Amino acid sequence: MIDSVFWKDKKVFVTGHTGFKGAWLCMWLQALGAEVTGYALNPVSSPSLFELCRLSLSMKSIIGDIRDREMLQQAIIASNPDIVIHMAAQPLVRESYQYPVETYEVNVLGTVYLLEAVRHAVQLGLKTKAIVNVTSDKSYENMEWQWGYRENDPLGGYDPYSNSKACSEMVTSAYRKSFFNPAEYQMHGVGLASARAGNVIGGGDWASERLVPDCIRAYEKGEKIIVRNPNAIRPWQHVLEPLYGYLLLAQSLYENGPEYAQSWNFGPDDQDIKSVEWVVEELMNRLNGSFEISGSRDRQPHEAKLLKLDCSKAKTYLNWQPKWRLNKSIDLIVEWIQGYMSNEDVKEICLKQIRYYEETDLCK
Repeated sequence: MIDSVFWKDKKVFVTGHTGFKGAWLCMWLQALGAEVTGYALNPVSSPSLFELCRLSLSMKSIIGDIRDREMLQQAIIASNPDIVIHMAAQPLVRESYQYPVETYEVNVLGTVYLLEAVRHAVQLGLKTKAIVNVTSDKSYENMEWQWGYRENDPLGGYDPYSNSKACSEMVTSAYRKSFFNPAEYQMHGVGLASARAGNVIGGGDWASERLVPDCIRAYEKGEKIIVRNPNAIRPWQHVLEPLYGYLLLAQSLYENGPEYAQSWNFGPDDQDIKSVEWVVEELMNRLNGSFEISGSRDRQPHEAKLLKLDCSKAKTYLNWQPKWRLNKSIDLIVEWIQGYMSNEDVKEICLKQIRYYEETDLCK
């Protein structure tokens, strides 16, 4: 369970706060009573969840590039955070083929600059105690196995995005060993961990090259839904599932740093690892819209066909587990979309779903 007493008045620095996951996380943190500072570029889509929920009015929002080392350093020092959650990234596989250099700059050097900024701040006497670096399930060397990857399986990544996230993991490991070593915790007082999550879906995502937003755009226009790899199997999960894991991990790092300064998987159970086509059909059937799935005839860059995570470590040591089955997640996405299209208060829809998630005890 999320401990609202712990989070009240905690200073939390979130990179990537203007993105889809970042906006949901900031709303949750604020609902828990945390004092949130965000650092990111302007939203990449219009509309965006960040702007629709007017989050810049309820938190300190710094618009800046994660590659701007000096600006990032100043932001960390000025905010003096208790906890840092790093989510700023170039998050798309296909875009990484088009912009590989920028992908590595953001995802690898961005991690270096963030960790170095915190290291310098701690040397100056600031109080940061926990850092969570959010990477990706795609950071594993994917052999297309039928079983889930564990945290000690080899990292790799075929494409620039996946490989850059594996590099971010290695940067995290090097900083943990060199500067935030658990064996020397009494000297530095910082717990550093990484989090690897699956394919995240939820209301409020308008990014390009993502399945649910692409489906909604096609639905609104009455067009065919173009699916690149309809038979690809993915670990789908509602956006609140991994965010729940990040919050549990951050608190555990803050309270017991050395024990939790590791890498952690957060993904769905096996019954929710479904094909792309299955998700499209379930989503569109609930929207009662006519649709036609059309495979892309263009030559497609390589993307993994099968990916699973073994999350037994998080379930055992963080007491984390998925709360919503994929069917429930799709129901809530449709509820969100219908509320948005009916001009309901988007932020209130999000907060309502967050409260519902907190009240859910068993997976359903």
